Amino acid sequence: MPTMEPGSERGTRARVARLILEHGPIAAAALGERLGLTPAAVRRHLDALVAEGMIEPRTIRPRGQRGRGRPAKLFAITDAGRSAFEHAYDDLAGSALRYLARRMGDEAVADFAREQVASLLHRLEPVMRTVPADQRVQVLAQALSAEGYAASASKAKSGGDQLCQHHCPVAHAAAEFPQLCEAETEAFAQLLGTPVQRLATIAHGDGVCTTHVSPQSLADSAHKDKSKETGR
Repeated sequence: MPTMEPGSERGTRARVARLILEHGPIAAAALGERLGLTPAAVRRHLDALVAEGMIEPRTIRPRGQRGRGRPAKLFAITDAGRSAFEHAYDDLAGSALRYLARRMGDEAVADFAREQVASLLHRLEPVMRTVPADQRVQVLAQALSAEGYAASASKAKSGGDQLCQHHCPVAHAAAEFPQLCEAETEAFAQLLGTPVQRLATIAHGDGVCTTHVSPQSLADSAHKDKSKETGR
């Protein structure tokens, strides 16, 4: 985080920024409720964070109100704000991967990336077998959030689900080595038991890592078709 006032002011402002990062665009009132701050205190911190370029205000008109009602004012993290939260080991990871690529080639980097997500697979595969299909994306989002990815899950308008990661601890390394994102996407498909498609990534300059998760019914249908072909 950038330099701010000493003591509790600095810590509270960091908490405000962290909450905006983890929950995406959020209203000032919601921030106050979550952090136990007065409206005046919230406004003071928000104004300071906007001035520092850490967050930005956005105006969103409530759904179903065409030309009527006051638009909602939400606050979202900026690229500069997200960068302030990136872990120091991102640079170290990039250096290590460049060394690995030079000494052993790109395939070694891909193997390393798959090894990195293996622990996630090991922990979650037994859990996913006990979770109903329609709850798996939410469970995965919670697991990713616990590891610092500030993830959320929602229903996609086109069908299926949408998994969003609002933070990537290794964004800089992933920008140089897409094998990290590819291995993660493969792991998502394996855990959820249905095809997934990465639509956007922070590593490529997007605001959020967004993954579309196909409806389970499509995966079940594809499995039945494959079984029929195998049985011929």
